[in-house]
Amino acid sequence: MAKPLSTVMSTKGQVILPKVLRDRRNWAPGVCLQVEETEDGVLLRRAPLFEQTALKDVFGVLKRPGVAVSIEEMDQAVLAEAARRAGD
Repeated sequence: MAKPLSTVMSTKGQVILPKVLRDRRNWAPGVCLQVEETEDGVLLRRAPLFEQTALKDVFGVLKRPGVAVSIEEMDQAVLAEAARRAGD
């Protein structure tokens, strides 16, 4: 196990995380972290980009008018766009 690292809290409650930890976690300035109090202390996690949702809450949100497009039509559209981009 690695040697414990230490830091000091400022009068404003700010804590500087050691660079080795920030680098290991790929936490750049401005990263949003979740703070959770646990029995053993405080746990920091990278905050998710979006709130967690249930399928029932988002299913059908992007309805489109008209007849549904078939998988074959979607495949043809993807191939046509790939061919168009290859020709650029």
